[in-house]
Amino acid sequence: MARPKILVVGAGFAGVACVRRLERRLSANEADLALVTPFSYQLYLPLLPQVASGILTPQSIALSLRRSSRHRTRIIPGGAIGVDTKAKVCVVRKITGELVNEPYDYIVLAPGSITRTFDIPGLVEHARGMKTLAEAAYVRDHVISQLDLADASQDQAERISRLQFVVVGGGYAGTETAACLQRLTSAAVKRYPRLDPALIKWHLIDIAPRLMPELGDKLGSSAQKILTDRGIEISLGVSIDKAGPNEVTFTDGRVVPTRTLIWTAGVVASPLMATLGAETARGRLVVTPEMTVPGYDGVFALGDAAAVPDLAKEQEGAVCPPTAQHAMRQGRTVAENVLATLRRQPLKAYTHKDLGLVVDLGGRDAVSKPLGIELRGMPAQAVARGYHWSALRTNVAKARVMTNWLLNAVAGDDFVRTGFQARTPATLRDFEYTDAYLTQEQLREQAAHGAMGQD
Repeated sequence: MARPKILVVGAGFAGVACVRRLERRLSANEADLALVTPFSYQLYLPLLPQVASGILTPQSIALSLRRSSRHRTRIIPGGAIGVDTKAKVCVVRKITGELVNEPYDYIVLAPGSITRTFDIPGLVEHARGMKTLAEAAYVRDHVISQLDLADASQDQAERISRLQFVVVGGGYAGTETAACLQRLTSAAVKRYPRLDPALIKWHLIDIAPRLMPELGDKLGSSAQKILTDRGIEISLGVSIDKAGPNEVTFTDGRVVPTRTLIWTAGVVASPLMATLGAETARGRLVVTPEMTVPGYDGVFALGDAAAVPDLAKEQEGAVCPPTAQHAMRQGRTVAENVLATLRRQPLKAYTHKDLGLVVDLGGRDAVSKPLGIELRGMPAQAVARGYHWSALRTNVAKARVMTNWLLNAVAGDDFVRTGFQARTPATLRDFEYTDAYLTQEQLREQAAHGAMGQD
């Protein structure tokens, strides 16, 4: 008999944690294991703002799957664009553009999330995101190029627009991005004697009434004071009304001349979830506490793309937030449940104990809440960086990150542009391929076409 096929979709925290556990726990001939991902690395997403600000190199947070793999997993270089649960086929668009059908007996859906956008005029054409490694590298080049162009310009209006930066999103990603990049420009402007430092302005806006409400009132207020003392203008209860190439208009009527709009206003589940035809909650696939999809044989879902019940909360209908901490734990639990299904054993529900939150604001500034203990300043920074460092999977990644941190602490920032996509505008539309997924009808046609090809 052919061995059962386990297909894992996505190489984020959830998918990689699942694959690693399966590699360790599957016996030699128990099942075949495959992983669908466009890149052969796992991105350590929480440190992306430090890549954008140049504290870390891009390579340091791209954790090689092949270096840490036990070589039991077949890596399929592409993205899943549809799942036919009746035919038990996942349609994959390889990085060459070719469509292939990957049959499965058990499928683990961990495709993660994409940047959440709204129907705001000009947003997808002019905003930059902070969701991928390429975006972080591009944002760094873009910000430094604004300093270069402003320094060379004789037009005061152009200088003003190039030296104002707008970050939308008061969550962890937006707050850390604004904090790290503001430190970069503050340090860099000393190398530009023709620029007036007072012209550099960072705006952080969010429609919510508070920054990072998960931190609580005290720590949230501490983080806001740190940023305000640095000169970052924080506007709450405000969003973007429209965006253009040289200015953005806020919903309170203000018009800010700027060439830089960074959008970090939340995430939504991958559009892949909609291709199953299963029940969703705000785009996330509805699953049981064991992370199975009700009514769908052999289908598991977890991470940002699944509405996993949060059994640690008494609130009815509570689901786990889309965080790395949950994704890693869910990945290990799903691996055990796939094994239990294979071996006809009972499945386990996902439960957790919250370890707390960490927010790195760059330099000696941070706020953290490990195990409910509120920390600020250097103690919080030590906890934040210690947590991130320990969470990196490979010793090579740990060595690179620690070396980068030490070098930055001793030598300071480096203000070099790499020329990444220098002549190509790289906006949300360029990095997020949200229109690439198949409809139910297209899925049936592709599955049938693949079956005929196999015959």
